[in-house]
Amino acid sequence: MLRCTVLASGSKGNCTVISTGSTRILLDAGLSCREIVKRMRFAGEDPEKIDGLLITHEHQDHIQGVSVLARRWRVPVYFTEGTHRAWARWMTPRQTMSFPAWLETRKQKAAALALAVEESEENLSTQNLTEASLETSEITEAIEIAAAADDPQPLPGEVGGGNDPAYLPAVEHFCAGKPFVIGDIAITPFTIPHDAADPVGFVLEAEGMRIAVATDLGYMPPNVQMQLRRADLLVLESNHDVEMLRDGPYPWAVKQRVLSRVGHLSNDAAGEFLANEFDGHARWIILAHLSESNNLPELARLSAERALQRRSNATGNQVMLATQNTPLESICL
Repeated sequence: MLRCTVLASGSKGNCTVISTGSTRILLDAGLSCREIVKRMRFAGEDPEKIDGLLITHEHQDHIQGVSVLARRWRVPVYFTEGTHRAWARWMTPRQTMSFPAWLETRKQKAAALALAVEESEENLSTQNLTEASLETSEITEAIEIAAAADDPQPLPGEVGGGNDPAYLPAVEHFCAGKPFVIGDIAITPFTIPHDAADPVGFVLEAEGMRIAVATDLGYMPPNVQMQLRRADLLVLESNHDVEMLRDGPYPWAVKQRVLSRVGHLSNDAAGEFLANEFDGHARWIILAHLSESNNLPELARLSAERALQRRSNATGNQVMLATQNTPLESICL
């Protein structure tokens, strides 16, 4: 039996459990660790038996609880390398320094070095330490700093834990298009169009059943449409109503991002896919990542159901709505 439980879906956090009798996978961890554990237990899933944490991309509503959850329960985290690096940058933001501040720091270091040299001159066998030596020291240090900046840095967590906020007990990298296995669940990641470092969707297969997950994508390219075929359960984004978004409270720049080809899938776009490209195979269709500001559950459901009614081969499909605040009833395939 393959079981799917959407714990949360929306702009404030996304997390789904997919399990068999012997394997349990968490897809994204966009809630706090405490909230994920609470919702898992409410849904009858044991957080101590998570076999892997799959990450679609590095946006906060998909990664918020990754670090704490992975450390607490010793869960291996599966990223693409690009997503891992982007997540690490989010966890460890770099401090920037203006050029005047950097120059003042260099002057202070040079003055301190000159004072140390002056105080130690009486104890030196050679009394001719000149400014050239000071300049050479500065140049050498600058070269070392530049060389260190050019060297490829190790991935976070490769050197151990300590106080590193990006440390993870175990990390596995995968590439879009290359299947891999966690326990008895076969996983195929595929590229999706979204404004992230290396975003992916997933197809998960076990015991002859197939779950396809495609959220956070600006449109439905052919590669995504192909991956969604033959799914027994389809988790599909239906993020916003276009008119509500245009008239809504978001700044214009954010509206443009959401509406772009690397933004989010609208009700209309999801309906167009279901009407024209969907193969009709999925018995369950979960509409996910609904915007609380720019959508209504009734609008998303109506758009999907109208689209399905136009297909003669899409009979018996059950449309369900994933929500932000309450886990969706588990679906057993």
